[in-house]
Amino acid sequence: MPPGTLTFRQRVELRAARALAALPPRAQVRLSGKPPITIDGNTLEPEIQLSLAMLERQGARGYEDMTAPEAREDMRLRTAVAAGIQVPVGAVRDLTVDGAAGALRARHYAPSEPGGPHPLLVYFHGGGWVIGDLDTHDGPCRMLAKHAGVHVLSVDYRMGPEDRFPAAVEDARAALRWAFAHAAELGADPARVCVGGDSAGGNLAAVVSWLAAHDGGPAPVFQLLVYPVTDLSEKRRSHQLFAEGFLLTDAEMDWFRSNYIASEDDRRDPRVSIVLADDLSGLPPALVVTAGFDPLRDEGEAFAQALRDAGNVVAHRRFPGLIHGFFNMSGVSRVSRDAVVETAGATRALLATVATRAEAGVATA
Repeated sequence: MPPGTLTFRQRVELRAARALAALPPRAQVRLSGKPPITIDGNTLEPEIQLSLAMLERQGARGYEDMTAPEAREDMRLRTAVAAGIQVPVGAVRDLTVDGAAGALRARHYAPSEPGGPHPLLVYFHGGGWVIGDLDTHDGPCRMLAKHAGVHVLSVDYRMGPEDRFPAAVEDARAALRWAFAHAAELGADPARVCVGGDSAGGNLAAVVSWLAAHDGGPAPVFQLLVYPVTDLSEKRRSHQLFAEGFLLTDAEMDWFRSNYIASEDDRRDPRVSIVLADDLSGLPPALVVTAGFDPLRDEGEAFAQALRDAGNVVAHRRFPGLIHGFFNMSGVSRVSRDAVVETAGATRALLATVATRAEAGVATA
């Protein structure tokens, strides 16, 4: 089913979700059947609390109880509703880009605003390196194109268990090289090619930024890392705090890991656990986004600090009342949509500073 095309049942679910999101916060908490949830100093947004309660009442299966194909279809169905009605952008077209072992499906979103050329954001979708595709992340890519004022090139990399680590990393690196070579053909600014992604896609964006900075490049000028996976070598405190009941569970994370890496030794490979890299210096400016009720919160924030400690420019934003996956929920959650718009606005501002620095460098050369 093409992205943005909803069945009758999905349209009903979308309207119901939006109606619940529009209720007063007190009513949302009351309907959830639980008192306000505060953990580790953060209070869960009432509309998120209600949506989680509705999922619990539906008895939704966890991905750990599914095969990879079943989980992929489940994510497609969930995100089709959560993304809502398609956000209009300048133009959208499907194409192929170079991967490490052949052509990869990709989708190009052009911004509608005048001026340019605008930056190009190479985007890697989340889904634990096992699920997710161009359609599941059509909504976030449209939001970024519109509100960040960037071209977005969404890339469908190889995934486990069919193609385990390092296939996804190698595809992401190859796709970034393709983007640099073809940015002008896409109407984008070849001098401002950047990378981004959410969750496992944020991991890939961080890893290829690190690889490109040390393998001769060309290297991206900016990295957008939305609740990135940065450390499979250990489970940090947020893993224990939010192991159950906040969408992404500990059991699902174990399932993703077992379907992605081929051996336990891979867990300490910096191309998997980027926070363990020996040298994180010389990397592009980063915007690291985390959520207060996300098992991945602490490792994302540890990576932001590691980037700072290595002398890099880092902006970090924690959305205290949100959960993992909010980047895909802008169609049914007002607070999630506000967070995505804020993230896109910060991306726009940070890319403007990159342009200013580049112009200053030219002026003083």
